[in-house]
Amino acid sequence: MKWSDKEKIVYTAQTSPGTKKDTSLPFPSSYSPEYVEHSWYQWWEKEGFFTPEQHERLPQAVDKTFSLCIPPPNVTGTLHLGHALTVAIEDALVRWRRMQGYRVLWVPGCDHAGIATQTVVERRLLREERKRRQDLTREEFLLEMWKWKNQKGDEIYHQLRRLGASLDWSRACFTMDPGFTKAVAEAFVRLCDSGQIYRSEALVNWSCALESSISDIEVDSKELSGQTMLSVPGYENKVEFGTMFTFAYPIEDHDGKLEVSTTRPETMLGDVAVVVHPDDPRYQALHGKQCRHPFTNRLLPIITDSVVDMELGTGAVKVTPAHDHTDFLLSKRHSLPCLTVIAGDGTMTPPCGQWLEGVKRFDARQRIVDALVEKKLFRGKKDHAMTLSICSRSGDIIEPLLKKQWFIRCNEMAKKAIQAVEDGRLEIIPHFYTKAWTNWLSSISDWCISRQLWWGHQIPAYQVKLPNSTDKQEEQWVWGRSENEARQRAAVKYGVKPEAITLTQDPDVLDTWFSSGLFPFAMLGWPEQTADLQRFYPSSLLETGSDLIFFWVARMVMLGTELTKQLPFKQVVLHSLVRDKHGRKMSKSLGNVIDPLDVIHGVSLEVVEAWNLNPRERLVAMEAQRKDFPKGIPQCGTDALRFALCSHKIQGEDISLSISRVLNCRYFCNKMWQTLRFTLGVMSENTTPVGTLEETVPLSGMDRWICSRLYSTVLQCELAFEAYELHTVTSALYSFWVHSLCDVYMVRSVTLTEREHSGRAKHVASSVLYHCVSVSLALLSPFMPFITEELWQRLQPFRPGAAAQTSLCLEPYPCSSQLTHWHFPEEERNFLLVQEVIRVARSLRAQCGMTKEKPSMWAVCSPSQAQVFHNFRSALCTLSRISALNIYYPHKADSLLSDHCTPPPKGSLIGVVDHMCQLHLHVQSGTNIDKQILQLFQRREKLVPKLEDILCRVRSPDYLTKVPVHVRQQMDIKVSTGYPCQELKIIEDQLKMLQEIQDE
Repeated sequence: MKWSDKEKIVYTAQTSPGTKKDTSLPFPSSYSPEYVEHSWYQWWEKEGFFTPEQHERLPQAVDKTFSLCIPPPNVTGTLHLGHALTVAIEDALVRWRRMQGYRVLWVPGCDHAGIATQTVVERRLLREERKRRQDLTREEFLLEMWKWKNQKGDEIYHQLRRLGASLDWSRACFTMDPGFTKAVAEAFVRLCDSGQIYRSEALVNWSCALESSISDIEVDSKELSGQTMLSVPGYENKVEFGTMFTFAYPIEDHDGKLEVSTTRPETMLGDVAVVVHPDDPRYQALHGKQCRHPFTNRLLPIITDSVVDMELGTGAVKVTPAHDHTDFLLSKRHSLPCLTVIAGDGTMTPPCGQWLEGVKRFDARQRIVDALVEKKLFRGKKDHAMTLSICSRSGDIIEPLLKKQWFIRCNEMAKKAIQAVEDGRLEIIPHFYTKAWTNWLSSISDWCISRQLWWGHQIPAYQVKLPNSTDKQEEQWVWGRSENEARQRAAVKYGVKPEAITLTQDPDVLDTWFSSGLFPFAMLGWPEQTADLQRFYPSSLLETGSDLIFFWVARMVMLGTELTKQLPFKQVVLHSLVRDKHGRKMSKSLGNVIDPLDVIHGVSLEVVEAWNLNPRERLVAMEAQRKDFPKGIPQCGTDALRFALCSHKIQGEDISLSISRVLNCRYFCNKMWQTLRFTLGVMSENTTPVGTLEETVPLSGMDRWICSRLYSTVLQCELAFEAYELHTVTSALYSFWVHSLCDVYMVRSVTLTEREHSGRAKHVASSVLYHCVSVSLALLSPFMPFITEELWQRLQPFRPGAAAQTSLCLEPYPCSSQLTHWHFPEEERNFLLVQEVIRVARSLRAQCGMTKEKPSMWAVCSPSQAQVFHNFRSALCTLSRISALNIYYPHKADSLLSDHCTPPPKGSLIGVVDHMCQLHLHVQSGTNIDKQILQLFQRREKLVPKLEDILCRVRSPDYLTKVPVHVRQQMDIKVSTGYPCQELKIIEDQLKMLQEIQDE
């Protein structure tokens, strides 16, 4: 879409923050987002319009509550368009319910995002101060984290305000606030007391880059078809994967060797056995024998287990319990030891020997292969299809490591979450996610909640050291809401005096998703039984991106049900992901992440430095921005961005958002602006006050039509809002304002003569116009809060009846029951025919190359159609740009109309409206005959395939069984009336007539 810079109009009045904007100033000539969005939000916030307490002051108040929380953004940086979509959807729902009179609470918040935020701050420290985390004490590092949080948290809240989010800021919640931290400790202690949380040594998903464990759900799987070179954090050169290595172990007291295959030769230093299938005939003689490790000299037993796939590799498998999940389970069955040979930082451990100690794991791989070659034990390598586990946070290759960690038992909680959906107590929208919900929860494993980080909630568990205890004793642990409580618990548990106990708090922190899972009730003051908790919990709704259904939604349901004995919300509404215009997921590494404020304010072509990109990402970002936004991003404004986001179908396929679509919505804003300029002009000329909505009864056919269109639009909005189909609401509102109100009703109003528009008819028409605009502004308010507030305030001096609320956001949302006296279905049906006539008339004018001329036309039609044309004749002429419409119907006796005319002149151009109606335009001398012939040929070329398709489908043997009834009915009407054939014949006749004129 082409764009030229517009003159910036700014609001210059001296309005102090929090005071109401002055709308008595002259109305600017055109729409300017900068002008419109000035001052309103500060006034809304200061007046407390977004708090549930204002509910009591609403005349339309109902005893219903609508509560939800915003999915708390991470304090890793600024918001992107995915966050903007969430805000646009949720704020539309919140403002709609508030206008309906519900007691509404929408809580803002931020998530500390342990891994993500710590990684960003560590990167910044290294870049700016050349320091690593380990160069600081924990306390010093946490000070740096809080500096970052205070800076980024404020930026995020500023962005939310700029997006117009009607959040209750007095209840803003950060997941590491003292109150929230108390809730986290309470949850941990309760779950430990009930046995839901336990400590165990087990294999965990370990990211060497982060030096922390991550949960199963944070592991991405990458399918490799064979040898693949991949970049790995911490390595200069790419690393080889998708290869099967084969080497041999010497068999003790035997001349032979046993060949084993592995994709990870670097772990062979941790081998404790070799396993074969008990039925494999190749190894029957080796059962019970031992292999000698070529580097450590350890003896490895040859054991049997049916888990072995005899067809894979050599059929003999090395067993490394400390670095492989399958091997770990096998070691439990066969009582094998576990030997860790890779440390948490990804280097080889001392038991590997001096030649490997401290060497990075994938560098050690090549050293080991070289050593095997030297010992003549290496047998080769080949391509091997495999699945590689990758850390979604760091991009590192997951290393299974044996660690003592805290786990949550998920099986029983998951069953309750599945049952809640099956019972209908929890509804997931769209419903097709229900199957994925059940499948994932049915196979859930216990959740490792320990993270080896410094930023986060330090686990409230303490290792106990008793008097006279030794280091060799098994670990002893207690937990408590505070260290003092933990000490008292330990004293009771071990029967010693509290002061004799030494406690050491677990240095690890809890998984961020553990604290996020408490958000719906912790934000309301839990575990205290606060007034907010009692009134607003459970929440009415949880609305979030579909990618969080397992990360966040399932965990909230499980933890909420376990800790509060209630589901945390009644409905889950999942929206699609926002992608760029090429369909790619937005990512900083791709350089396609867009800050919503850049769309709102406009931005020149430059790299957005706020993303804290590394040098490689910065180069990618620069290139991507030059390609997608060669002239930068034009200023679109908040309302246009919100409306564009909500105009996509959010429940289904991912959203590919282009700036041109947002720009189109900015043009819509200007359309609204000019509509109000016109309306204010009409109101100022009106000497009689506008009538109330209830007493305004439309008189003319056009007034009745626009009123009925408004009724239908309100009804459509009601139904779509209840179904959370916001794209249907926005489409209905755009269609009404642009295509009905502006393109038809207002164009028609401008050309009315004094005779047509005088006295009572004029007063009624101005009242109709006022209410159409006023009601439409209220309908649009949840999506476009700034421009609708500005225009509505400008309209208030002409408001009839009782005084309105001080702000549009508190006005009652229009409902169809208020407009039943404006419902004229017959006018709406009839005007569909009128619009088709207008379309055909314009097409005929275009065929003749007419731009300024207003010719006469003839309509050959049925008597009933003639009646419709008679009722809307003035509008037909105006909108078709013709001077007169002559109505001709063959059977005059069938009609009561008195304006029956003569047949149209012979040799006229004919346009087909439907099987009963044709328009005739007499071809004037001087018209471009060649151009008309060309256009008719083009119409014929398009029509012939359509006709062939209809006939082919109707004659198909499966027509009656496979084609839906409503489709068959439409096809049958077309065939029975001969409509396509009739149009084709008319085209042929016109071609013949024009060619005769051409030959003369």
